[in-house]
Amino acid sequence: MPGTVSAAPRAGLTPTDVTIMVVGIVLGIGIFKTPSLVAQYSSDETVFVLLWLLGGLITVIGSVCYAELGSARPDAGGEYAFLREAYGPGVALLFAWARCTVIQPGAITAAAFVMGDYANVLWPLGTYGPGVYALVSITVFTLVNYVGTTPGKLTQTVVEVITVLAMLGIVIAAFVATVPTPREGTPQDSSPGGIGLAMMFILLTYGGWNEAAYLSGELEDARRNMARALVVGVLIVIGVSLAINLAYLHVLGLDGIRDTNAVGAAMMRVVAGDTGATITSVVVVLSTLTTLNGLIITGSRSYYALGRDVAALRSIGTWKEHGSTPANALVLQGAVSAALVVFGAATRAGFRAMVAYTSPVFWFFMLLVSLSIYVFRRRASGDEAHYRVPLYPVTPALFALSCLWVLWSSLFYAGWGSIIGVAVLLAGTPLLLLRPTRSC
Repeated sequence: MPGTVSAAPRAGLTPTDVTIMVVGIVLGIGIFKTPSLVAQYSSDETVFVLLWLLGGLITVIGSVCYAELGSARPDAGGEYAFLREAYGPGVALLFAWARCTVIQPGAITAAAFVMGDYANVLWPLGTYGPGVYALVSITVFTLVNYVGTTPGKLTQTVVEVITVLAMLGIVIAAFVATVPTPREGTPQDSSPGGIGLAMMFILLTYGGWNEAAYLSGELEDARRNMARALVVGVLIVIGVSLAINLAYLHVLGLDGIRDTNAVGAAMMRVVAGDTGATITSVVVVLSTLTTLNGLIITGSRSYYALGRDVAALRSIGTWKEHGSTPANALVLQGAVSAALVVFGAATRAGFRAMVAYTSPVFWFFMLLVSLSIYVFRRRASGDEAHYRVPLYPVTPALFALSCLWVLWSSLFYAGWGSIIGVAVLLAGTPLLLLRPTRSC
């Protein structure tokens, strides 16, 4: 197709578009899966709430760090571009391998499996129903975004508005309805390792905001708008998540949260019977679809950036002018994600396996990204016009320590899937021998 190789991302996304995508990516699977896991490591209700507040604080700190990086260096390659400029092409290529084989496909597959689990409750397809739903959803949203960025953006906006309104309706119903007084939570001891694992699940729930970095190359006036778009999205997510968790406590109590794997449906069953549980399942399906669509949109930019910079992989680094989308990258990403769905369905590990698979690799590279702020500040002349993280150098240090804490927890407590993820990362080390076609 003439003009395909020379085409490049154009600034067609507004700050509102990026904010909606951040909310859509983050406000999805976690809030309906992880609270019961966090409750298991919380000694009482106060600790439960404080852990969610601490996770929110870490998320805000991380978002302002990424806002500085994205506003100073807007690039469709996002973290890949940050790592390439800070540490050189070797580290960036290894990250690209990790993101394309572990981080992004694992996250896409995890979202698809959650959607499949709830869809299979509403419309059962048998033992392998969740896998079938997961595979179909990945295929459909990959095709939607293959057509172009605009259809994918419109899909994200419409579904996300419906989802947020439905979530708010669930919260209001929980507080307005007359429900039995939940039994008091049984006091438990929380070990440091358990608290670290709880924080891993909380940050997973809040996770995905960093995907906005991959849209910085398409954001209008990114130097001015990146911080506003990212932080506003994060604050909306934290506010809604805290409200939902307080609703869980109000209706179920801490022990009730601990005793269920589908806390949202369990709460609405108390509030409105089986009909309420069914409505909640529909909301979960919608919210996971927005997460899935957002991950597919941003993840394909990783493949695009890798192909753009490595001659041997140039075919995935092309940008389709019609529709303004990385078409080949979308196809490859969809194929890798589909392979993980088949693996997850065959082993019946599903969501938990994908979380363990991605966590240590993800937090290792996020640690490197957080430290890159110091690298760029040392190189800077000081007069660049872009957003700067407040309270430097303390803020990036706090985020780096948080990344290190979750990395340690995921390596030692997340299970066997984390070892497989690290092994896949190490399998990509031959990429260190390649040299990018673009200068760093």
